[in-house]
Amino acid sequence: MLTWIAIAGGGAVGAVARYGLANSIYTMLGRGFPYGTLVVNLVGSLLMGFLFVFLLERINVGPEIRAAIIVGFLGSFTTFSTFSMETLTLINQGAYTKAALNIILSVVLCILFTALGVALARRL
Repeated sequence: MLTWIAIAGGGAVGAVARYGLANSIYTMLGRGFPYGTLVVNLVGSLLMGFLFVFLLERINVGPEIRAAIIVGFLGSFTTFSTFSMETLTLINQGAYTKAALNIILSVVLCILFTALGVALARRL
């Protein structure tokens, strides 16, 4: 039961962090392209790679803390469901180039940022 509570708490914090970061990006860059979601997914991917290695290989934390951070916080912070909806909206609007750009940038850059997070954690 403690793991479930930890995940719920981490998820609440991750959701609020996602909302705050995405809206800050949209305030700076506008909503003509899903920049907020892209940035959240990049940051989330970097953190996922880094924290996955750091929490499993570098420091010894309990399973509840790992679950709160990896499953809860990062699970609600990253926004691929939002990515999918925004991409579909671009397609439905006929903005095929923007939709394709969003797909390519999100998938390729998130994989690269995850690898960067892993590499950073392993250098510690």
